[in-house]
Amino acid sequence: MLEKKENVFLKKAAAEVEKAKAFTRAKNKRAAIQCLKRKKLYEQQIEQLGNSQLRIHDQMIMIEGAKATTETVDALRTGAAAMKAMQKATNIDDVDKTMDEINEQTENMKLIQEALSSPLGSVADFDDDELEAELDELEGAELEEQLLRPTPHSPVRVPGGRQPLTQIDEEEEELAQLQREMAMAL
Repeated sequence: MLEKKENVFLKKAAAEVEKAKAFTRAKNKRAAIQCLKRKKLYEQQIEQLGNSQLRIHDQMIMIEGAKATTETVDALRTGAAAMKAMQKATNIDDVDKTMDEINEQTENMKLIQEALSSPLGSVADFDDDELEAELDELEGAELEEQLLRPTPHSPVRVPGGRQPLTQIDEEEEELAQLQREMAMAL
């Protein structure tokens, strides 16, 4: 609307200049001055409209900035609320209790495995010195073989089809478990 008014005033100012030229050619100085005065008034109106447009654009920019700030604050509040909910769901006492239960179950499983791996009945008596000599011979042969042919690390097979976890495997498993828990919390 302001741009339309500005265009109207520009046309009126141009028309007043044409009238002033016509009056100047007709040697009517007083009428020409009146036309130039009206032209000046129109130019003042054009300037006021331009200032108004500038203020409106400035206000629009400030509103857009305020909207972005509000959205940012809302997102931060939502994130803080989510973190608070997750923290309430995970109490340190519950974590300690769960870890104690896991350790107890692990210890029980070790005792069961030891009981199952012990020999049944009586074991024949073996000469310990003879067995140690044989073991030393096997270890020496294996060490010599390892030194002669370097091979990439291959995982050790454990009875029952389970692989022993290396430090990296344990960390990856812990990370995957944490990610699953976080996904459930959201």
